[in-house]
Amino acid sequence: MNGIGATDRRTLLKGAALGAVMAVPGAALAKDDVAILRKTIAAGHDAAIKRLRDWIALPTIAAEGRNVKEGAAYMAELAREAGFQHVEIVPTDGLPGVFATMDNGAKKTLALYFMYDVKQFDPAEWTSPPLDGKIVDRAGLGKVLVGRGAVNQKGPESVVLAALAAMKAAGRKPPVNLVLMCEGEEEIGSPHFTQIVRRPDVTAALRKCVGAVIPSAWQSPNDGAAEINLGAKGIIECELIASGEKWGRGPAKDLHSSMKAVVDSPAWHLVQALQTLVSADGNTPAIDGWFEKVRPLTEREKALIADSAAKHSEATAKQQMGVKHFINDLSWGETQQRLASQPTVNIEGLIAGYTGPGGKTILPSRAVAKLDMRLVPNQTHDDCVTKIKAHLAKRGFADVEVKVTGGYDPTETDENSSLIKAELATYQRAGVKTSVYPRLAGSWPGYVFTSAPVSLAAGQFGFGHGSGAHAPDEYLLIESTNPKVLGYDDSVMGFIDFFYQIAATG
Repeated sequence: MNGIGATDRRTLLKGAALGAVMAVPGAALAKDDVAILRKTIAAGHDAAIKRLRDWIALPTIAAEGRNVKEGAAYMAELAREAGFQHVEIVPTDGLPGVFATMDNGAKKTLALYFMYDVKQFDPAEWTSPPLDGKIVDRAGLGKVLVGRGAVNQKGPESVVLAALAAMKAAGRKPPVNLVLMCEGEEEIGSPHFTQIVRRPDVTAALRKCVGAVIPSAWQSPNDGAAEINLGAKGIIECELIASGEKWGRGPAKDLHSSMKAVVDSPAWHLVQALQTLVSADGNTPAIDGWFEKVRPLTEREKALIADSAAKHSEATAKQQMGVKHFINDLSWGETQQRLASQPTVNIEGLIAGYTGPGGKTILPSRAVAKLDMRLVPNQTHDDCVTKIKAHLAKRGFADVEVKVTGGYDPTETDENSSLIKAELATYQRAGVKTSVYPRLAGSWPGYVFTSAPVSLAAGQFGFGHGSGAHAPDEYLLIESTNPKVLGYDDSVMGFIDFFYQIAATG
């Protein structure tokens, strides 16, 4: 195992940002408790990293039906080890989830959202095996753990588990009660998560919560800045399928391509259908009625975006994404407004005919486009699916099948909620430069918490840094060489402080 020695960890903890700033604790976390918890976290470091590596070695991939039962069972075991008294695997019409509660006799209760599934991967694209969880040196960052799920989301979730393990080992009861909601289908659009959340006893437990958080590790690798999102875009994940069988034209099975002179092509039929969904440059949805419910940005949201843009570097953002231009070469501020306010129609992949080496000269009988559409307030998943089907039918593409594989509505949370106040206070006490942004451009199924019948504040929270979600060489920072960016153990201490801040925030 590529571990970090205890001496190195102690040196790191002494020099990190939390060591300097959180030595003056807030929210009822006493100085003596801070010192004891730091020692306990350091002592449990190797066990925490092993826990994460073992978890990474067991990938649940919903799209492939991989490790379905094993993933749920392992998630349940992790919850029990963390101290949750009630833990159960909850079946759904799809993959099972896990529901757990921890009663600490506290006045306040916090909901935690975990996903235990990960995206697919091709080992050939990785410089380190995706299931090994190796710790390697990364220039400009320090030591990072590389593996599928390292940052999305097992790494940040393991930080929370390590925080609970440290408190348990130190004989300190968490200052809040906890409700843990876990699913194994987030990476396919959470199609059955509502079946867990809306079970009467689960809903009753969530109604007692002050809010719900998904652990994150999104500190900037440059200046350690963190962003608090007041919501997230919703999503529709679907496939558009054109076939000779359903179209009534084109071949029933693949033909020699010489027959294109007299036979229609389902692949071109699909391409023509796709072209109707967006503007000529591919950047603006053109689906009938797509914008009729879109809520424009408020003046407050515009002000938050302007503040966030001023605190972030356009050049750094482009470098991290590997792009030289943003759409229409808009200014940085306009780009940030577009990122928060615009719904999208994106092609994830196109599949038709032969895709191997060389050519095969066939006329494919079937073509598939994998799409995702990001939704903004006040769009809804169901209304938008209806609009897509109606749009295609109106233009002569009723035969193109719209196969919805997952998705959900966007979320919104009041910036004056106690959850957001607690996040801000915890970041500020740690000396982390913080900005507030109207909504995450990505998506998570937070709508199950923010919408009725639960209606909670919800968002992301955490320290540390990671990157490469859904991509090769996904990683989580373990030992940071930048004092502004927290490594693993300091991130654990930061989440403990967040628990105390939740307990103290009105």
